[in-house]
Amino acid sequence: MTRAWRWGIPLILVMIALDQITKAWVLGAPELNALACLQENRMCGKIEISPVFDFSMTWNRGVSFGVMQAEGLARWGLFAVIGVIAIGFTFWLLRAERFMTALALSLVVGGAVGNLIDRARFGAVVDFLDFSGPWFGANIGGWPVGFPWIFNVADACISLG
Repeated sequence: MTRAWRWGIPLILVMIALDQITKAWVLGAPELNALACLQENRMCGKIEISPVFDFSMTWNRGVSFGVMQAEGLARWGLFAVIGVIAIGFTFWLLRAERFMTALALSLVVGGAVGNLIDRARFGAVVDFLDFSGPWFGANIGGWPVGFPWIFNVADACISLG
């Protein structure tokens, strides 16, 4: 074991806490109507913050970018695979010698566990950070612009890691 675990494990815990605190706020916000639309596969509520950023509650039953939507037994299979990968990354973190490797692994594991908690509790992941803005669906020079995905703190950790 290297020294990386001394700050890597606390960083994982901080990322999980930050993710779950933000999701608890979203679940409690009446404007977002999160729990009422859990069984329906639709976007729930929206809080407009600025022209480029909103809180738009949606349930993601898949993995990254909503790929592999899973229900029933497939959901638990997905849960198990992600859990095993997170455990493997944690063991890698305990052996990491480089700071950047340990930082990346800590972010990925913290994000994965944050989303696993949602998947175990609800069967879906709480997504709410929406940067689609007014330009989503527009084209500039024939190229599409905008960011269509709605995500959460855990997703950001995984992507940054």
